[in-house]
Amino acid sequence: MNILITGDSEVALHLAELLAGENHDVTLVAPDKDFLKLIESHSDLLTMVGDSTSIQVLKNADVRRTELVISAHHDGRLNLLTAILAKRLGAKKCIAKVNEPDFFSEESKQQYRDLGIDYLVSPEKIAANEIANLLTNTAAAEIFDFSEDQLSLMLVKLEKNAPVVGKTLREIAREYEQLNFRAVSIHRRAKTMIPSGDDMFQEDDLAYVITKPMGIDHLLELSGKKRFDIRNVMIVGGGAVGSQAAAALEKKFNIKLFEMNPERATELSDSLRSTLIINGDARNINLLESESVSSMDAFVAVTNNSETNILTCLLAKRFGVKKTIALVENIDFIEISQSVGIDTIINKKLATASYIIRFTMTAKVLSTKCLTSVDAEVFEFEAAEGSPVTKKPISKLNFPKQAIIGGVIRESRGYIAEGGMQIQAGDKVVVFALPEAFHGVDKMFKSRK
Repeated sequence: MNILITGDSEVALHLAELLAGENHDVTLVAPDKDFLKLIESHSDLLTMVGDSTSIQVLKNADVRRTELVISAHHDGRLNLLTAILAKRLGAKKCIAKVNEPDFFSEESKQQYRDLGIDYLVSPEKIAANEIANLLTNTAAAEIFDFSEDQLSLMLVKLEKNAPVVGKTLREIAREYEQLNFRAVSIHRRAKTMIPSGDDMFQEDDLAYVITKPMGIDHLLELSGKKRFDIRNVMIVGGGAVGSQAAAALEKKFNIKLFEMNPERATELSDSLRSTLIINGDARNINLLESESVSSMDAFVAVTNNSETNILTCLLAKRFGVKKTIALVENIDFIEISQSVGIDTIINKKLATASYIIRFTMTAKVLSTKCLTSVDAEVFEFEAAEGSPVTKKPISKLNFPKQAIIGGVIRESRGYIAEGGMQIQAGDKVVVFALPEAFHGVDKMFKSRK
C-alpha cells in the first residue's frame, strides 16, 4: 500500500517506522530538515521536507496515487487542512490526528467527512477510554472487548501462588475440561511466544488470554488474581488525557486530580464538576499523604513526563494502592516499568497505531488492539466468503506460525477456538499476531472468489 504520513510528532514517526516495517511504501513529509536527517540515518523511510498544507508539496509527494494519508502534526488544525487538501488532490483515504474533544461530536465528524476526512483519531481520547475501561476490570493489566462483549482479551501477570504456574497448557486442559478461555501469548524476559501445548507457565509470566464472559473469574483464580471494587481514584496530570479520563469517571468514582499549573487547575475546576482539583506536585510525599493517597483504590499518572508518571505510581504502590496506571511515552521504558511493579502502562503512540493499522489491511478488520506489553497486535476479522480461513478446520489451516486464532463470534455468541472448529463466512474471528505474520494473516481472511 502507498502511504503518506505528514508531521514531525512522535506519533507520525512511530507510524511511519511501523508501517514501513510491514512492507508498505511509506513517505514521511515534515517541515523540520534536521528531524528528517535524524530519521534517514537509522531507517529506510522515504522522507521529504516541506509544508503538508502546500498543494505543491502534496503533489510532489504523489498524493493522487496514495491509498492512505495520515496527518499527525502536533497541531490538529494542520492535520485537518492537510487531510482535506490530500483528499481533494486524489488520495483514497485520509485520517487526521486531533486533540480537542469537541471534534468528536457526531455533527463535527459528519462535517469533516463531508470535507473529505474519512476518520479522526485522538491519541488522548483513546488513552482516556482505555483508562476508563481498565478501572472497570480491576484485576487485568490490559483488557479489550470484542463484538458485543462476547469475547475479551485480557493480560494477566501470573503470581507466585497461581495454580497454573509449573504446568503446561496441555496439563491445564486435562485438569480443567471446561475452560472458557485460551492463552494466545506468553511474554517472558522481554520475549513473546505463541504457546504450544508443551509450554509451561512460570511465575511473573505475562499471559494474554482470550476469554468468554463466564470465564473471567476462573481465569483470574488460575492466575492468582482477585477482583476488587474501586471507589476512590487519584489522577496525576490535568492535560488532555487526565481531564478526559476524569470526565469519563467522575460520575462513577470519587476522583482527586493533581495539576501543577494554577491556571489549568482553575479551568479544570470549572469543567469537572464532581472532581476535586488539587493544585500541587504529586511527587511531594507529604502532599500525597495529606490527600489520603493510602485510601485510594487506583492511582493514574498521565503527565507529559514519563519519569514523573513512573515515580508517582511507585510512590502510590508504597502507600498500598492496589491498581496503578502510568502513561509512558518512551517505549524503551515500558518493560522496566512493568518489572518494577506498575500494573498497567498506557502508550499513546501504540494506542494510535492500534486504531490506524486496520486501514492498511485488505481483509475486513472490525477492530484492532496494539498491545503495550508486547510487540504484537490483536485483530478482529470478518471472514469473507471463499477466504482460505473458511476452507478447513482450524487445526488443518496453513495459518502463519507467528499468529494464533483465539476465538470466534458467530450469530452474537462467542466461542473459544478449538482445532476441530470450522470457521464460516461472516464469522468474527479474533487473531493474535506478531508483526511478521500480519501480511499472512490478512491474506487468510481475504476473499479468493
